[in-house]
Amino acid sequence: MFDARKLLEQFLGSQVPGVGGSVRDRAGDAVQMAKDNPWKAGALATALLGTKTGRSIAGNALTIGGLAAIAGLGYQAYKNYQAGQAPATPSDAPPPKTAVLPPPAESGFGAASPAQSNEFVLVLIRAMIAAAKADGHIDDGERALILDKLKAAEVSGEAAAFIERELSQPTDIDALVAAAVTEEQRVELYTASRLTIEPDSRAERGYLDLLAGRLGLPDALVDHIEATVSSAKVSL
Repeated sequence: MFDARKLLEQFLGSQVPGVGGSVRDRAGDAVQMAKDNPWKAGALATALLGTKTGRSIAGNALTIGGLAAIAGLGYQAYKNYQAGQAPATPSDAPPPKTAVLPPPAESGFGAASPAQSNEFVLVLIRAMIAAAKADGHIDDGERALILDKLKAAEVSGEAAAFIERELSQPTDIDALVAAAVTEEQRVELYTASRLTIEPDSRAERGYLDLLAGRLGLPDALVDHIEATVSSAKVSL
């Protein structure tokens, strides 16, 4: 089995290979590189998340790395929800320089939690790919382009076969939901899915609503996740 954490870091890592700097600082350069020369794009953020389905993701969350970004955002939203706070609005979102901190070890989102296992990290990647496919944008042509970019990012072997399989197969939402056993895992699964897309189509919004419902997440908790993730994303 390949290292799922490493693959997730390539999806959501703090550095974009080939251009340098954080994703926030250099997202535009990376995406332009992908458009100009997809064989040398060298970043999964531009291979999948840089498509229409993905948008760009702000550097604040990503400065702490892929899995820690998902766990940190999920923990922040969950903590605010449990405290009975109202979800943040754009006017009171954290300022751009505010870092997302890793969750405490004992929080259920920390390093020793089931949500940090290699098996569940694979589930998170599956969830991200499923979300990226939600609006039907990834057709055969787009899938071929993504696979070309994977080669340029030096993703090969089991990891590349895993992504190709997930892109080709229909989404199994039952399997995704069943894999999230704890409430923290359910929060992280939805957080990873929401990070992947900006739901500006009915299909994308409908997919996220279906996922939240199947995961049994309360509406108020979903609102907190939405607000927390929105504050960590930027538009290209």
